[in-house]
Amino acid sequence: MPPSAFLHLKGITKNFDGTQALKEVDFMAEAGEVHAIVGENGAGKSTLMKILAGALQPDVGVLLLEGKSIQPKSPQYAFRLGIRTVYQEFSLAPHLSVTENILLGQMPTGRFKWWVDWQQAYGRANELLESIGFKGVNVRSTISSLSVSHQQMVEIAKAVAQKPRILILDEPSAVLSQDELKQLFALIHRLKQESTLVLYISHRLDEVFEIADRITVLKDGETVGTVLPSATSENQLIKMMVGRPLEAIYPQRKKLPGKSILDVNSLNKVDIFSDVSFTVADGEILGMFGLVGSGRTEVARCIFAADTPDSGTIKIDSRTVHLKSPCDAVRTNMAMLTEDRKRDGLVMQCSICDNAGLATMRLVSRWSYLLRGQQKKLVQSKVQELSIRPADISRKVRELSGGNQQKVVLAKWLLSNAKLIILDEPTRGVDVATKVEIYHLIGELADAGAAIILISSELPEILGLSDRILVMREGRLAGEFDGVQADEESLLACAAGINV
Repeated sequence: MPPSAFLHLKGITKNFDGTQALKEVDFMAEAGEVHAIVGENGAGKSTLMKILAGALQPDVGVLLLEGKSIQPKSPQYAFRLGIRTVYQEFSLAPHLSVTENILLGQMPTGRFKWWVDWQQAYGRANELLESIGFKGVNVRSTISSLSVSHQQMVEIAKAVAQKPRILILDEPSAVLSQDELKQLFALIHRLKQESTLVLYISHRLDEVFEIADRITVLKDGETVGTVLPSATSENQLIKMMVGRPLEAIYPQRKKLPGKSILDVNSLNKVDIFSDVSFTVADGEILGMFGLVGSGRTEVARCIFAADTPDSGTIKIDSRTVHLKSPCDAVRTNMAMLTEDRKRDGLVMQCSICDNAGLATMRLVSRWSYLLRGQQKKLVQSKVQELSIRPADISRKVRELSGGNQQKVVLAKWLLSNAKLIILDEPTRGVDVATKVEIYHLIGELADAGAAIILISSELPEILGLSDRILVMREGRLAGEFDGVQADEESLLACAAGINV
């Protein structure tokens, strides 16, 4: 590419407390293209984009936009340059409405500047959401009341409310359904036609090959290379990302399911789900699939006592239980990896050690005193086993990449030695190599006798891991499939209520 590229990041270097996140990274992109940036967790993708977005400053390097040097010293400065970012972790104000978040700083006023014209504001927000294809979001609702997928839509709408010159999308599809993903891709195509540069970070390689014009690979904070999707394959891209070809993606199972561990009978929660009944045996991986809003997560939360069902029974080891809180669930040897790790799974300002040790404090306490030495020893062993980077257990989890944060949540529950494990979107936002690690870990847990409920929106994941698959639609169980005989078409048709 000629040196007069629309965007040129040249020799970008960044260090954090002795850890080199980026080393002399060169990156060039053109207006009107979708340029994907891929790599393992911790490769430096998000750090590079945060430098462009003004959230971080490089130690060394030059940023050129249309041949002119720029120095985004703050997100506000980058905003004035036309650079918009949709981060992997939401940056919305949860207690404000959808309208207030989308039009933040641009709320229409009446004759008196201190008076907000709410009708005009609601109309603008509605018009914007519909113009970009995101319908069905109530613009008067507070952000905290929305589903994760609708929150993502609002994030994207906020970013494109004023036409951006550069739009950075960091894992935008992780919480979107297939239909919502199609709407996002349609929006990206429209932005391309308007000469917007879209920088697309994703671990889902099928998406990258579908949407990207070019792909740049980062590894260990350095640029490996830039390729055309038409001139490479997923396997070649994976080899560039991890430095080696991957082994079999899904584990070969060794154990057949045994006796029932969990029996759910006629579980109901008004207006959410109804008459849900199923069992899970030891050594079994039970997949749960359904479109966004089908009720999968809500059922899991009731089983784990994070929410209270209105009726129905739950039996563990053939005994009816009346769990009043997640603490009760943990005492019955149950674990739940939640859909939203930032909100429900981690204490972001605390260390790796504090987070990974949350579920097992009672095991390393004497007379109400926490034995920190024992806790650190336990956590350190799990950090090494899961290859969490950096391995410094005193590091705050907010400083880790998304994939390493997910590993910390896994470490927390693995240390508890739970016999019933609920995994809600366990590989959301993690790279392909880490996904394979997690898949094999799930297989090992099942082989060791754990009963596992796997909730996932990724069909290959559900099909590759599950012994049985339940499909939910509109709050009800719509079908059950044998994991070996099921296929994507049958599961999607069942989830959508289509007879095939």
